[in-house]
Amino acid sequence: MNAAEAILYSIELWAYAGLIVAVPFLIIGIDRIDEDARGAYIFRPLLIPGVLLVWPLVLWRWVVLELGKDNWRKRYTPPRKTHGVAAIAMALAVCVVLTLAYQARQTWPTGFEPKRISQSTGADQ
Repeated sequence: MNAAEAILYSIELWAYAGLIVAVPFLIIGIDRIDEDARGAYIFRPLLIPGVLLVWPLVLWRWVVLELGKDNWRKRYTPPRKTHGVAAIAMALAVCVVLTLAYQARQTWPTGFEPKRISQSTGADQ
């Protein structure tokens, strides 16, 4: 198995695990943890792609809410002061990475002449 096959296999396993979580969550779980979702069945298929991608978070949140370990007061606290510092640091990091990428840009090799692989016909144009 080469690297590409391993990556595709892991993505496939992730999607199957997400499907295993999505089916019971969208049939049973969403009614139990969200009062506004009760009886609303039309929008649930729209949630399938999102649940497939973030199924560990969905499963964790579902367990926390089912066990009653959720501290709802913490959800509404304002962001920490470090969030602003982190946002500035990430913006600066993007600028630094782009600057370094432009400086490391490759140039066209000298003495290289491009060649046409096949003749184009009038139908291709």
